[in-house]
Amino acid sequence: MKATHYIAQFLKAQGVNHVFEMSGGMITHLLDSLSTTTDIKIVSVHHEQSAAFAADAMGRMTGVPGVALATSGPGATNLLTGIGSCHFDSSPAVFITGQVNRHEQKGDRPIRQLGFQETDIVAMAKPITKAAWLVQHPDEIPELLRRAFHVATEGRPGPVLLDIPMDCQRANLDVTAPPSAVADTPEPFVAPSGFWDDLFGRLASAKRPLILVGGGVRSARATDLLRQFVHLVRVPVVNSLMAVDVLAHSDPYRVGMIGSYGNRWGNLAIGASDLLLVLGSRLDIRQTGSETAAWKGDREIIHVDTEAGELNNRITGCETVLAHLQSFLQAAVAAATERVLPEHTAWLEELAGLRYRWPDTRELAGTPGINPNLFLHQLAVSQGEASAFVSDVGQHQMWSAQSLEIGPDQRFLTSGGMGSMGFALPAAIGAAFAVPGRPVVVVAGDGGFQSNIQELQTVVRNGLPIKIVILNNGCHGMVRQFQTSYFEGRLQSTLWGYSAPDFAAVAAAYGMASRSVSEESDVEASLAWLAADPTAPALLDVRIDTYADTYPKIAFGRPMTEMEPQAKPVEMEST
Repeated sequence: MKATHYIAQFLKAQGVNHVFEMSGGMITHLLDSLSTTTDIKIVSVHHEQSAAFAADAMGRMTGVPGVALATSGPGATNLLTGIGSCHFDSSPAVFITGQVNRHEQKGDRPIRQLGFQETDIVAMAKPITKAAWLVQHPDEIPELLRRAFHVATEGRPGPVLLDIPMDCQRANLDVTAPPSAVADTPEPFVAPSGFWDDLFGRLASAKRPLILVGGGVRSARATDLLRQFVHLVRVPVVNSLMAVDVLAHSDPYRVGMIGSYGNRWGNLAIGASDLLLVLGSRLDIRQTGSETAAWKGDREIIHVDTEAGELNNRITGCETVLAHLQSFLQAAVAAATERVLPEHTAWLEELAGLRYRWPDTRELAGTPGINPNLFLHQLAVSQGEASAFVSDVGQHQMWSAQSLEIGPDQRFLTSGGMGSMGFALPAAIGAAFAVPGRPVVVVAGDGGFQSNIQELQTVVRNGLPIKIVILNNGCHGMVRQFQTSYFEGRLQSTLWGYSAPDFAAVAAAYGMASRSVSEESDVEASLAWLAADPTAPALLDVRIDTYADTYPKIAFGRPMTEMEPQAKPVEMEST
């Protein structure tokens, strides 16, 4: 069997139904084999970074590794930002790159390059993958493919890269049909004697217990278990940016997002809590602020994670449990089912009071024009059929995480660890193919949207039901806010020297229905227009005030309970 025929059939056997790519000479054999020997849909995009982001979203939405292909040289290097996004956000993905023929590789020669576009992508990708391999002989391909899919999904998921020389791709392999996928079952969690009695006893006796959920619960495919656990122990939940969708907005135990731009009441809840159970969160600086000692305080923290290095890393003095989140929550649900735990009524009422006192929709009171937080509440209500809300990176990302009302069967996708502008539109393409028949909503800023604006053509060509909302403030808003705080209003490259096109006109040029709105009185009608045909793509350009800031924001150098604009930072943040 030709090697690329085997690769194509192997992908199909693993449950891969889509691959994302931009064509190039070193993947022509792969593309030909995929198109002639399988029914896998080849989704051609207009930049390899977009292929990587689409694969990232596909892996998150389905649990099956997303697959992206790229040719050698610039094609492969263009994947790297998306590969890093998968690595930092624990998205299972397999990236296959074409490499020049083995006899064209420079090897140990003291030269920069021998073959045209020859580039050592494996060396570049190793720091941001779980594994990266260069095929040395065609006979290695079946085993390396098997390992790639296993490594991408075991433990903490992530990306794997396989670089295949052209002559290996066209070689013949003496192989049988590829094996079907075998689900990776994590090792069961075996609790030490008395563990559950102690944990549930402490949750029951605490006056202000909280569960902090991070993206690790989603990447462990353990969201349903988490929801069962929360309703059994009856403890309120705060979430990180990567776990906005773990509890529905309407869930009575959902508090809100914490962190640098978290809901004000969520950060105050952390400050008031006396017991914290952390599930699948790495407690990075965007969650805790810079003052780790103040964040830890005197409270007891029990930290559960699948990666040993994340335990007692930034926040020290925690009780730690090293376990796969799916296994831990399976055992936790079984143990909690045997108990009747108290409702923390007074604590829940206190949290409701904080939310009432500090509503997200009043953080920007007095800002002219359309209120972003209020608009995002309205957007979510109008898009109840959507399978996912996909946010780009910037101020709108934080407003979205603060205010979108996510339903129980909806996802919230964004680029967290990498924080890459340009993520949302290609990721929405991956999400739309992952859950066909339902709209996907993009929330982007005018700056980030221009990073991969070319994928409007991919949306239109494939007739994808992607609803694009651009919160257009005519600048790079998050860095503009930073410059306003620390550079005396010198707005170089965020407002000065920056511009954006008429997005409605650009969308129309691509053949997409489009519209602009700038007045609060027109928002309801504009959202009704956007939702009118759930089967078709559309773009809504929402003009907001250039100087609208994202609040609350932890005042850098202060505890997370001290937030701007009421509190002022004591030093310049570095992250």
